[in-house]
Amino acid sequence: MNVYISVDMEGCAGVVNADQCTKTGVDYPLARRWMTGEANAAALGAFDAGATRVLVNDSHGDMANLLLDDMDPRVSVISGSLKRRSMVAGIEERFDVALFVGYHAGASSLHGVLDHTYYGRVVANVRVNGTTLSETGLNALVAGAHGTPVGLVTGDSTTCAQAREQLGEVETVAVKSALSRYAAESLTPAAACERIRAAARRVCEQRARLKPFVIEPPLMLEVTTLNSGMADGAELLPGVERLAGTWLRYEARDPETLLQALRAITVLGAATIPA
Repeated sequence: MNVYISVDMEGCAGVVNADQCTKTGVDYPLARRWMTGEANAAALGAFDAGATRVLVNDSHGDMANLLLDDMDPRVSVISGSLKRRSMVAGIEERFDVALFVGYHAGASSLHGVLDHTYYGRVVANVRVNGTTLSETGLNALVAGAHGTPVGLVTGDSTTCAQAREQLGEVETVAVKSALSRYAAESLTPAAACERIRAAARRVCEQRARLKPFVIEPPLMLEVTTLNSGMADGAELLPGVERLAGTWLRYEARDPETLLQALRAITVLGAATIPA
């Protein structure tokens, strides 16, 4: 059994502010240890269920956060950026199930800790064929294009609710209950890891019931930016249609092209932010 794990940081137990998630932050070393612990817990659950290969993709920030010395020696890890498939780099290899760990709520959520979608300084909302998708849904769509279903999503309570709404039959572990964008009632890291390990094992053992998340093409990507200047920059991407001041549309032939277009929109939009 091959298992894929994509791990972010904002959805980990104990994480509630941006200082913890940036490398210059005082508490970043602590948060990266929590992130590593949750990633390792998911990997251990997969191995408990009989996994023979577990690939972990570091999916936060510059994507070089995991403490590899603290990971189970049986895993392999993808680190660094830029990566063509970003948070789901490596998913093109066929996996039996994917686990999304430490994920956060989508942009403009109500009571989602550090909510955003791919780049919070640019993106206010993302829709695909008229449905709002968070990073959970977008990454699951790319995984689904390669035949891999998402079986587990962990993060705050809002993230878990959005995962069930977008993906349907998926197991979730809420490691904290979001009170606002910068506050939550959280499990301890040890308790969170215990629950994640148990859920990962359960999902991997029951993987036969899972189905890949698929939206039939064509895929109409709609992105709302935080201001019109960002849309001015993003409009430079060939194929982008400007519908209004901050409203962009792009028709993608497949999920990977959609994700690449979204990433390009964020890069071009961010280029307009004053230094």
